[in-house]
Amino acid sequence: MDLVRLKIREFAQEKGWTLKEVSTRSGVNYSTVKTYATSQGMSMANVMALLRLARVFEVAIEELIEVVEE
Repeated sequence: MDLVRLKIREFAQEKGWTLKEVSTRSGVNYSTVKTYATSQGMSMANVMALLRLARVFEVAIEELIEVVEE
Protein backbone atom coordinates (compact mmCIF):
# COMPACT_ATOMS: atom_id res chain seq x y z
CA MET A 1 0.00 0.00 0.00
CA ASP A 2 1.31 3.45 -0.88
CA LEU A 3 1.36 6.14 1.75
CA VAL A 4 1.34 9.91 1.33
CA ARG A 5 3.38 12.59 3.03
CA LEU A 6 2.23 16.19 3.02
CA LYS A 7 4.81 18.87 2.26
CA ILE A 8 3.41 21.28 4.86
CA ARG A 9 6.74 22.06 6.53
CA GLU A 10 8.41 22.86 3.23
CA PHE A 11 5.67 25.23 2.11
CA ALA A 12 5.44 26.85 5.55
CA GLN A 13 9.19 27.49 5.55
CA GLU A 14 8.99 29.07 2.09
CA LYS A 15 6.33 31.47 3.41
CA GLY A 16 8.15 32.03 6.71
CA TRP A 17 5.18 30.68 8.68
CA THR A 18 5.01 28.51 11.77
CA LEU A 19 2.65 25.55 11.87
CA LYS A 20 0.43 27.61 14.20
CA GLU A 21 0.24 30.33 11.52
CA VAL A 22 -0.60 27.72 8.89
CA SER A 23 -3.43 26.53 11.13
CA THR A 24 -4.77 30.03 11.69
CA ARG A 25 -4.54 31.05 8.03
CA SER A 26 -6.07 27.82 6.69
CA GLY A 27 -8.72 27.23 9.34
CA VAL A 28 -7.42 23.67 9.84
CA ASN A 29 -7.12 22.62 13.49
CA TYR A 30 -3.55 23.01 14.79
CA SER A 31 -3.31 19.40 15.98
CA THR A 32 -4.29 18.23 12.49
CA VAL A 33 -1.71 20.50 10.83
CA LYS A 34 0.98 19.31 13.24
CA THR A 35 0.08 15.64 12.70
CA TYR A 36 0.07 16.06 8.92
CA ALA A 37 3.34 18.02 8.97
CA THR A 38 5.24 15.52 11.11
CA SER A 39 3.92 12.26 9.68
CA GLN A 40 6.37 10.29 7.56
CA GLY A 41 3.51 8.58 5.76
CA MET A 42 -0.25 8.41 6.08
CA SER A 43 -2.84 6.22 4.43
CA MET A 44 -5.72 8.66 4.99
CA ALA A 45 -6.23 12.42 5.24
CA ASN A 46 -9.22 14.75 5.36
CA VAL A 47 -9.89 16.05 1.85
CA MET A 48 -11.35 19.36 3.07
CA ALA A 49 -8.26 19.97 5.21
CA LEU A 50 -6.04 19.23 2.20
CA LEU A 51 -7.99 21.68 0.05
CA ARG A 52 -7.72 24.40 2.70
CA LEU A 53 -3.99 23.82 3.08
CA ALA A 54 -3.40 23.87 -0.67
CA ARG A 55 -5.36 27.13 -0.94
CA VAL A 56 -3.44 28.83 1.86
CA PHE A 57 -0.12 27.85 0.24
CA GLU A 58 -1.49 28.83 -3.21
CA VAL A 59 -0.57 25.47 -4.75
CA ALA A 60 -2.46 22.67 -6.44
CA ILE A 61 -3.39 19.84 -4.11
CA GLU A 62 -1.09 17.56 -6.13
CA GLU A 63 1.88 19.73 -5.16
CA LEU A 64 1.06 19.32 -1.48
CA ILE A 65 1.02 15.52 -1.62
CA GLU A 66 4.05 13.29 -2.03
CA VAL A 67 3.59 9.54 -2.46
CA VAL A 68 6.06 7.52 -0.40
CA GLU A 69 6.59 3.79 -0.59
CA GLU A 70 5.68 1.67 2.40
